[in-house]
Amino acid sequence: MTTSVFGVIGWPIGHSASPAMMNAAFSHMGIDATYVSFAVKPTDVLDALRGVVALGVRGINVTIPHKQAVAKAVDVLSEEARLTGAVNTVRVDSENGRLFGHNTDIVGWWTSISKHVANQRGVVTVLGAGGASRAILAAIRMNRPNWEIRLVSRRVEQAMELVSMFDSTPAIVAIPWEDRHDAVRTAQMVVNTTPIGMWPHPLESPIDDPSCLGPNQVVSDLVYRPLETRFLQQAREAGATAVDGLWMLVNQGKAAVEYWLSQEPDGRIMRSAALAFLGERK
Repeated sequence: MTTSVFGVIGWPIGHSASPAMMNAAFSHMGIDATYVSFAVKPTDVLDALRGVVALGVRGINVTIPHKQAVAKAVDVLSEEARLTGAVNTVRVDSENGRLFGHNTDIVGWWTSISKHVANQRGVVTVLGAGGASRAILAAIRMNRPNWEIRLVSRRVEQAMELVSMFDSTPAIVAIPWEDRHDAVRTAQMVVNTTPIGMWPHPLESPIDDPSCLGPNQVVSDLVYRPLETRFLQQAREAGATAVDGLWMLVNQGKAAVEYWLSQEPDGRIMRSAALAFLGERK
């Protein structure tokens, strides 16, 4: 029996905690598999997908900046992938080489914050309108369709493009970046989907005035390196509930393994391995 190969493609990719996390999951599950990272330039995505099929790779994850390009290249899209226009998980049909595209970022993020979220109508302020925000919008639409979303971006036209992707449920309002503090102040949940605060710039934050944060808010940062971003520090100091980005990474990884193998890995093992890779303990 040959070792099954899985992996992740991105550009750059060396910072990813996914290999450590996924290999720990396979080992704990007793599965003869290995998970490796592939540095793929944006111009080489189609060649990389053909290579995945040719080499017998069973599945891959997809990270920045390839998620939308892969969504256009696979043979079949799941409902989640169609909704976001982005693929972060691909399963390869070994018999005919067909590529099935899925998006586990949606369930990954929602699982990370769902226990903190009330059922009643609320307001979510999403900072950033790039690729990462698509999964957040989709998760809210699927799980809290009556919530209002404020999409804050430096490029309003980019925010408007996302607004047009989703219908009026939930209501999505595009807001200029300079008005972000007011949008944060009156929200029950705030989500940072931008790379602001990511290593090697850990002292940066998407907000300049932390007084817009307060108790009874849930603050989620998709950045996981560092684990405790400046934005999350500001949230905790203000009394808000802070949710780090590693929870989303672990939960989307769990969902990817289930998509590939129909087996559920242990999330605690995966998070511990990711933390060890990042050199942090929490």
